[in-house]
Amino acid sequence: MKNLVLPCLLVICIGFQSCKNEEKQKEAAAAKAEEETVVSTECYKAIYEQDTIDLKLNTLKNGKVSGQMVMKVAPVTVRTGEVAGEFRGDTLFVDYTFTDSASKDKTFKNPMALLKRDKQLILGNGTMQTTMGVTYLVKDKPIDFDRVKYKFDLAQCGTGTK
Repeated sequence: MKNLVLPCLLVICIGFQSCKNEEKQKEAAAAKAEEETVVSTECYKAIYEQDTIDLKLNTLKNGKVSGQMVMKVAPVTVRTGEVAGEFRGDTLFVDYTFTDSASKDKTFKNPMALLKRDKQLILGNGTMQTTMGVTYLVKDKPIDFDRVKYKFDLAQCGTGTK
């Protein structure tokens, strides 16, 4: 009988510990979901010659930004994907993860910087570098927001974005 008591106590302790871990995981998941709650949504459109870019940005409760972008670049290239990033001052730094209509089975990821000026977002031109397969904007090189192709104006949501 004594030999049976010790294993039973051990099983009961393990059961209580796993319940506590499960509660902590649920609390962490709830906190993460709360931080990722969408506070506001804005849609933008940029047109340059025959190119059109539709951008939908969701501002999250934790201050980060996520959304979708569809780039229709003449003559036939269509890039569809997700953006995720955050504002640093008046500049939005995002990573654009997308698929290209020419090679649908490959996923690409590019960094982008968008300057918020009045009610416009201006897509900057910066020097990019790739190290170990990761592309990023070079920190020591300035981003040009003056000689650019794409200036996004506020637009109605629902046209061209998911």
